[in-house]
Amino acid sequence: MRFNHFDMNLLVVLDALLTERNITRAGEKVFLSQSATSGALSRLRDYFEDPLLTQAGRKMMLTPLGESLIVPVRESLMKVQTTLDSRPDSNIFDSNRHLKLVMSDGSFTVLMPEVLRKASILAPNVTVEMFSPENDPVDELVQGNVDFLLLPSQFLEKSHPTAELFEEDFVVVCWQDHDVLNNSITMEQYQEVGHVLVRFGSKRRPSIDIWMTERTGIERRVEVTVNTFSEIPHCLVGTQRISTIHRRLAEIWAKYLPLKIIEAPIDIPSFNWSLQWHEINNVDPVNKWFRELIVETANNQLT
Repeated sequence: MRFNHFDMNLLVVLDALLTERNITRAGEKVFLSQSATSGALSRLRDYFEDPLLTQAGRKMMLTPLGESLIVPVRESLMKVQTTLDSRPDSNIFDSNRHLKLVMSDGSFTVLMPEVLRKASILAPNVTVEMFSPENDPVDELVQGNVDFLLLPSQFLEKSHPTAELFEEDFVVVCWQDHDVLNNSITMEQYQEVGHVLVRFGSKRRPSIDIWMTERTGIERRVEVTVNTFSEIPHCLVGTQRISTIHRRLAEIWAKYLPLKIIEAPIDIPSFNWSLQWHEINNVDPVNKWFRELIVETANNQLT
């Protein structure tokens, strides 16, 4: 199919090339051989009268024109996908859509089990996939690789719509039989004991408590750094370590594990968990239904 002399079949390949900046990986992304992808790049270069990608040592770099095409090409494909998915006469509850969400396992534990329980009853053919907030979750949303971000509002993109879900504060958690801590902790103790922290992905993105405490200038003696919140309790039980985490998550853990919750000795500001989606999906009926389900569940369960 051609539009203004442009072969529309090349649009998906162009998007992959601009994103991956590598012919082999781009081909794998769109299920083309390396030779077929090279041929597509050659045709794209002829059409735009520009190399688009140039070799720089072992890497390929985008030309200025290539850089300028990233956003419009991606948004064009997202609009096409949204149009195909958003059929006004379709029954949402018979939909077989696959939705992708970025969130930490901590917010998942607090909110999502009930959301998924309701979704399985209302729309049993809708499938859901979760991703941890590794590296650059906002870019994943902007690129259309995921449908939602459920993160602290400080980490979201202001140019896309959001819905606040619930407010959260912090507490200190430790082993129930901690040798030093009873039902309180002083600032001196807080800085002397070992801490367990969470960082995400290869770029070691900080969890919200790290972000908050660093802004207050508080220094902590870090003994263990883990990839998920669910690993924290296993690093606390039987040790003298502590962790600063979200109150709701701590309360869930304390129901099943020998842990105790202590008020933090420092004034860490509370924060809001928020849901974000791409503005292109504002009118998508399935996206709208699922985000409303999340907001409703948060309002009923956590506020």
